[in-house]
This record gives sequence, C-alpha cells and structure tokens, in this order.
Amino acid sequence: MLFVRTKIKRSYVHGIGLFANQNIMKGELIWKFIPPFDLQIEVTEVDKLAEPAREQFMNYAYLSTKTGRYILCFDDDRFINHSNSPNVLSSNEGGEEGSVIAARDIREGEELVCDYREFDADFARRF
Repeated sequence: MLFVRTKIKRSYVHGIGLFANQNIMKGELIWKFIPPFDLQIEVTEVDKLAEPAREQFMNYAYLSTKTGRYILCFDDDRFINHSNSPNVLSSNEGGEEGSVIAARDIREGEELVCDYREFDADFARRF
C-alpha cells in the first residue's frame, strides 16, 4: 500500500509510470505490503488462470525473492518502472514482503523508479 501521494503519467522509462505528487524525503516510507489489500498468490494458483488472464496478471505482479509467491499490489504501486539508477529501494522493514523507501530526496513530479532485481525473482523473464 502506498504511503505517499502519487499520480500516474506518461513515462519516458516505459509507457506509464508512477510519479511523486509531493516531495518525499530520503528514507521516507513509500510502500509496504499490507494484506488484504496487497495479495500474495501461490504460483500454482496463477497457473490455473486462463491464458489471457494470466498474461494480464503477469503484467502487474512480481515473483517475490523472499517467499516464492506472486505479489499483486492493490494500488498504483504496480506502475513503478525499473531503473538501474533507482530513487526508491527495497527495505527489510515491514514484515514478510518488506517495504519500499526513498533512496534520496525525491521532488514532486519526479518518476518513482526501482531496481526490480532487488525483489523480483522473475526479472530475467521480464527483461
């Protein structure tokens, strides 16, 4: 669940992106896995989906390096794009799936980007 104000806009990184709608300070909590809003789904359950539904699901979910389950975010966090120079970082704080914090001060209007390799066990398939 997002803890900062954001908005979706056209991204120069990849199609659509998530942008800060406020100034965010270094170390500030941006996202945290909060059930039941965010979902944790077994791989075997995803395999049961019809192919069109599975393709759609895979666009927005990631395979957790911590649990081996797919994570589907409830809110617009799913629009954060990958970057080798991220301005947000995964943190072990916040339970089983951890959380995301600002790696540095982020100005309002700046796109939020993370390094998918930190948390997505399926990174190689995506890229």
